[in-house]
Amino acid sequence: MRITFAAPRWRGAWVALALLLGLAGPAPAQDAHALRARHAALHDRLANNQFGRPLALESMQTAGDLKGDVYAVVDHPFGVVNQALHSPENWCDILILHLNVKRCKTEDGGKVITLSVGRKFDQPIEDAYELEFAYQVTSTKSDYLQVQLTAPEGPLSTKNYRILVEATPVDARRTVIHMSYAYGYGFPARMAMQTYLATLGREKVGFTITNHKPDGRPVYIGGVLGLLERNTMRYYLAIDAYLAAYGMPPAEQVERRMREWHASTERYAPQLREMEQAAYLDMKRKEIRRQKQG
Repeated sequence: MRITFAAPRWRGAWVALALLLGLAGPAPAQDAHALRARHAALHDRLANNQFGRPLALESMQTAGDLKGDVYAVVDHPFGVVNQALHSPENWCDILILHLNVKRCKTEDGGKVITLSVGRKFDQPIEDAYELEFAYQVTSTKSDYLQVQLTAPEGPLSTKNYRILVEATPVDARRTVIHMSYAYGYGFPARMAMQTYLATLGREKVGFTITNHKPDGRPVYIGGVLGLLERNTMRYYLAIDAYLAAYGMPPAEQVERRMREWHASTERYAPQLREMEQAAYLDMKRKEIRRQKQG
């Protein structure tokens, strides 16, 4: 499997690298029992957190690696979640909701998902980076689903990109979902990230609370882990928005997904606000029309 990049026509490879931080990811393969055990261990964090929903977000940086995980309980039966997240075509409808995804298409009978990744505004598709991910449903059972998207290498010495999503029922009405992101990086990538964080990403923060100000307001994590956490949430919220619209009439689903995604990001404005709803909807309508045209 390969990952390919079209020649960039916008502000440098370091910007592309910043976008890619939300497209990576792994954790060791699990099963229904292991995921339920993790859900039980997170009981207190899922019940009491800053997200206002049963959700836990984790991020970690080691020498040459970054990893982000989100665990969430959704009010949808496992059968619905399994059906929605099982299809590569559905994943394109999920991924396009992200601001930076300009187009998504499936190839090779659904074995490959190709993303065009660009800036957070409307732009010609030729100006985006093109990435090819191998798509695989690695486990599908009556009580467990695992999906992986993988790419062995990326720009500026990044490597081992993976997106892993797994789900298992909590009860007849609810499902726990785990999304994991990770990638390896070398010296060029480290320098590129430092450039981004010193310029466009200088004031941006993540979700982990590292301290409190004298007035009690939280101090959020910044830097590379803040960047990773923001993209982790953006992709989780895309899944959540897709599931929220899944049972609606097909003609109404696209608009509902877009509005749901933007409204969800507005709940976490200090981390995720980028543009007003009207601008986002206008941009995504154009991109989705282009995506449907192939």
